[in-house]
Order: sequence, then C-alpha cells, then structure tokens
Amino acid sequence: MVSRRSYSSYNDGCAAAHALDLIGDRWTMIVVRELLLGPKRFVDLQRDVLGIGPGVLTRRLQELTAHGVAQRRRLPGPGRVEVYELTAWGHRLEVVNSTLSAWAVQSPSMPLEADMSPDTLVLAMRTHARPPADIPGPRTVSLALTDSRQANLEPVHYRAVMTADATVIERIAEPGRADAAVAASTRDWKACIIGGIPLPRLPGIVVTGDRSAAELLIAATALRSD
Repeated sequence: MVSRRSYSSYNDGCAAAHALDLIGDRWTMIVVRELLLGPKRFVDLQRDVLGIGPGVLTRRLQELTAHGVAQRRRLPGPGRVEVYELTAWGHRLEVVNSTLSAWAVQSPSMPLEADMSPDTLVLAMRTHARPPADIPGPRTVSLALTDSRQANLEPVHYRAVMTADATVIERIAEPGRADAAVAASTRDWKACIIGGIPLPRLPGIVVTGDRSAAELLIAATALRSD
C-alpha cells in the first residue's frame, strides 16, 4: 500500500495542514469520536464504527498512538483487559468534533435519516447543551440508549446533570439514582433530540420518575434551528 504524502512534505507549514496529517485519513476522526466519552476495547470500536475492517482499525489506532493522540492501557483486575483511550491532548479534539458537527448540520445533503451510535448521539447533545431555562433546582437524568443499527446489544448508560449554569452529560458504567430515567433506541432518541419530534409521539421512549426532568434535558440538548 502506498502511503499518503504529508502536507509538510510539500513545504506546507500550516498548523491546520499538520492537523490533517495527524487525523485527516479516512476513519481516523470517527475512531477518535468513539473514544471521546471514555476508553473502549478493540472489539467495542469494531462494533461501534460500522464499516471499518479490523486491519484498517488496527492501523488507525497505531497511528493515533504513535502521534500521541491515543494510548493503549491494560485495566487492572482479572483478565487484564486492554483498552484504547485518548490522551489529554487527544480529548481536546472534542471541540473539533463539535465544531465540525455544528458546521455540517447546515449541509443540504446531511443524511438526517441515518442512524447514530449511542456515543455519537450523546456527543451531539453535548455540542448543543445549554443551561435549562427556569430550572427549579439541580436535576439528574439517567439515559439508557440501545444502538438501533445492531440487534441484541446491551444499552449504553449516561448521566445528565442540569443546573442553572450548565448541562453536563457523561457516559457511566451502570445507571445510578436520578430524578428521571429514560430508555430509548438511538433511532427514537435522535428523532426527539435532532428531529424535534415530541415525546408523546415516540412511544418507544420510556420515561420513569420525574417526567419534567426528562423534558428539561430534551429542551437543554435538542438541536436548535437558530
């Protein structure tokens, strides 16, 4: 395989060109995107990045590791499971991912009907997150998303904390106590958050606990047209 020449080899000293040398190859930013919310095993990345072959994924992870964007780590405990995670520098790519997303959503050819992985959908929520209007006090929502693209997968869990100052959403290992719990497929949750379809028209989304807290989360993270 012929390797792609770097922009610097053409005497281009632009920092943006160098960034593309680091993350501009096909699949690279998609792999980065799937690591932004936390470490994953190789098999997790294969599951979440549909269409990537094991050879290409291996090369992209090797390149990201060599460039200092990602690192490989063995988890403590039985089995010594190996995961890939972003370095502190690599995590700074979330703002790049968010900026690209906010720019591309205005594209007339944006594939709005296509599905998204759970992490990708939550990253979109984080991109659009703002403090809820007229929130009576801090509210928490537990969110369980099941990947619509593949059958028989366990839900991925997230926790959203809303205050008058911010809305923060993180991936968590398992659900904890919250004011409200939301369970949805990624297809239904995308229809709500990005498509603007109200909860009553999406019976596949199950809300338990304080429904108003779930409504606050939707209002605070939904895609805005302005």
